[in-house]
Amino acid sequence: FISVGPMIMRNGTEEQKQEILPKVLRGEMNFALGYTEPNAGTDLASMQTRATRDGDEWVINGQKIYTSSAHLATHVWLAARTEPEAPKHRGISTFVLPLNTPGITVRPLWVMGEGRTNETFWEDVRIPADSLIGEENRGWYIVSGALDLERVAIGTYRPLEKTVSDMVAHIKAERPELADDAFARNAVADALMRVEVARALATNNAAMVHSGLIPTMEASMGKIWTTDSRERVNDAFMDLLGRSGGMQAENGDAPLDGALDAAWRGAPVGRFGGGTNDIQRRIIANRGLGLPR
Repeated sequence: FISVGPMIMRNGTEEQKQEILPKVLRGEMNFALGYTEPNAGTDLASMQTRATRDGDEWVINGQKIYTSSAHLATHVWLAARTEPEAPKHRGISTFVLPLNTPGITVRPLWVMGEGRTNETFWEDVRIPADSLIGEENRGWYIVSGALDLERVAIGTYRPLEKTVSDMVAHIKAERPELADDAFARNAVADALMRVEVARALATNNAAMVHSGLIPTMEASMGKIWTTDSRERVNDAFMDLLGRSGGMQAENGDAPLDGALDAAWRGAPVGRFGGGTNDIQRRIIANRGLGLPR
């Protein structure tokens, strides 16, 4: 997973790197993300899931929500509070553990785009002491880096590019009368502009990651632009097609084989995953531009 592997490379022990990274590369190990809690979403550092040291083990108790892919992944990349008396950003640690560990319960949560996320419950979950990644109580800084890399992945421009390309092809083949419609032409031109800006932001982030850097402000910029653009472009294209735009894939007459409807319903979650876009704007202002909080 793009956000986990690099953080293990940066913060794991040599033994952890030797054990985990080859399995990730071979596809034998993949991760769900155990961050958000019912009362710790935007303010993630307020998490209350506890990891308590007991001899050679950690014992985990708590609840996570939006643990996407927990029903598919082999392992979870977990953030938990290890020092409850410390300031909230300094008492968090990160762990890697198998999702089949006794005491973990996974329940489905269905989202508007027909996708699935999960809530997970942790009851006296015992894991070896060496499941800890990085320094104890310094996990917030590891999580922050992982979130930046997650935002790079969310900000990829390819899905938006495909939606626009498919829509242009549909207009040419099925709705040629729209080619001379001023509203339609403006909508398509705006969409193409948004693809090119998203491409530039994504390429810059990819170059930074390739150079061994973790984009921060830049990752937030890419996520905001691309996820806001997906929603705006999908809205505009739904308006162009009218009622037929909302036809789903199982209907044989659905424009774009139902892909536009699926993209429209799936777009809103992008503005929340990896941290809401409002929080991303604060990151740009604080970390990127040095403005006061």
